Amino acid sequence: MAGDAGLIPDPAAIARFRADLEALTGEAPSPGRRLGVAVSGGGDSLALLLLAAAAYPGAVVAATVDHGLRAEAAAEAAMVGAVCSRLRIPHDVLSVPDRVLFAGNLQERARLARYWLLAAWAIGKAERRDAPGHAAWVATAHQQDDVAETFLMRARRGAGVGGLAAMAARRPLVRRLPEPPLLVRPLLDWSRATLAVIAAAAGPGVVSDPSNADPRFDRSRIRALLSASAELPAPRLALAARNLRDAEEALAWVADREWASRHEVVAYEAVLLDSAGLPHELKRRLVRRAIDYILAEHDHDTPWRGAGLERFVRLLDAGRPATLAGVLARPGPRWRFTPAPARRGS
Repeated sequence: MAGDAGLIPDPAAIARFRADLEALTGEAPSPGRRLGVAVSGGGDSLALLLLAAAAYPGAVVAATVDHGLRAEAAAEAAMVGAVCSRLRIPHDVLSVPDRVLFAGNLQERARLARYWLLAAWAIGKAERRDAPGHAAWVATAHQQDDVAETFLMRARRGAGVGGLAAMAARRPLVRRLPEPPLLVRPLLDWSRATLAVIAAAAGPGVVSDPSNADPRFDRSRIRALLSASAELPAPRLALAARNLRDAEEALAWVADREWASRHEVVAYEAVLLDSAGLPHELKRRLVRRAIDYILAEHDHDTPWRGAGLERFVRLLDAGRPATLAGVLARPGPRWRFTPAPARRGS
């Protein structure tokens, strides 16, 4: 391979990575359809970079997102750039505009900004519609321990099937783009310890995020709990989350079928939904789709992530009207969803 021979992982690890990645992409990355790698400088992402570089020489590009939240971020990005230089991999630093992270849930805004920047970077500046973009896929380094930690964090909050399901191994990077690059997570079955051994080849500069050990954050407390308890093995928790991912995909498939046969759009102004005989979980899913349709059709930008949906559905089941996220639903043989009337000024 091109680059520094001292950074090449074990051949068995490279072969395993190729199999895991190509199960998601359906093909091997090539100079014409490159693999983008998101590299923060932490051990997991450096291991991903080394595996990708060894598996697909000449077909990998890398990016580091600087959120502007930590003074050390610029030096960490420079460290990643130095490793990429040794590997002869093009590397870009993507900066989040200050205004994006002003308000709201900081971690959530940072995540959304990161994915939008990576999507724009992956698409590149191809002038012709048929020209190849910068990268066909963007890989992130989420791994087995991440899945287990997320499972426990959400379980303690009482999450349902969708919340407990393992993160998708493959999905559009940004859903609102017409033809977005694909986000792939080829390391979901790899342990943090295995990846740490691979990352060690990059030298002593591996980034350690101080928030990972800060007890103010849920994830750091859950990580400490998993480390301290042999009764909570990460591989088994991750397996449970993967099983729930299968269940989530099955429910989504059924919801697609029921939505097609049970909803009607009336002059783009209302959605009628036949909920008769549906199990509660399917009612919730179809009601959410009806709300999303009304919000999109009427250009409402009301932010909502499902909070209040349970009460909304139960009110309709009880034969009572309900309002959520700027959408009014009225009961009847078919539930009718329309924009809620504007509130009168005081």
